[in-house]
Amino acid sequence: MSEARETATLGGGCFWCLDAAYRDIEGVTDVVSGYAGGRQPNPTYAQVSTGATGHAEVVQVEFDRTVLSYADILDIFWSLHDPTTRDRQGADVGTQYRSMILYHDDAQRRAAEASRDAIQEAWPRPVVTEIVPLEAFYSAEEYHQDYYARNPDKGYCQLVINPKRKKLRERYAARIRAGS
Repeated sequence: MSEARETATLGGGCFWCLDAAYRDIEGVTDVVSGYAGGRQPNPTYAQVSTGATGHAEVVQVEFDRTVLSYADILDIFWSLHDPTTRDRQGADVGTQYRSMILYHDDAQRRAAEASRDAIQEAWPRPVVTEIVPLEAFYSAEEYHQDYYARNPDKGYCQLVINPKRKKLRERYAARIRAGS
């Protein structure tokens, strides 16, 4: 990875939502949906979906630091989900949908904690987002990668992802990748 590239690992509900949103952002060079924060090596979607592995659905977002900062990535993250609901985002319920930031180094940990503390005043309830070190990341099955682009007419994409993408476009219009 080039010195200008950095990776953020984030969980904010279903990984399809975060994946679709970050792919629209100028400066994001790659997004991989996967699993992290659990106990079992190389879990499958079926295993993670039971909640028994302890993993959350997450995305790894690689970005160009000459275009975006880690703080920008976190700002977008907070706008895409409700960080005050434990183990739930909308109709998606279970520990696999928890809000979490998995930091890669101490600088990311400090930035994540400062960012969480700064956004707390915007929420009427306590922010419950976990901030933990990334111990292992497991890429999800191929059919989960870039799910929105492959399935834009599916109900979940229309009812859940599209409103998040619309909100993202309104709030971050200057950061949206041309042609997205």
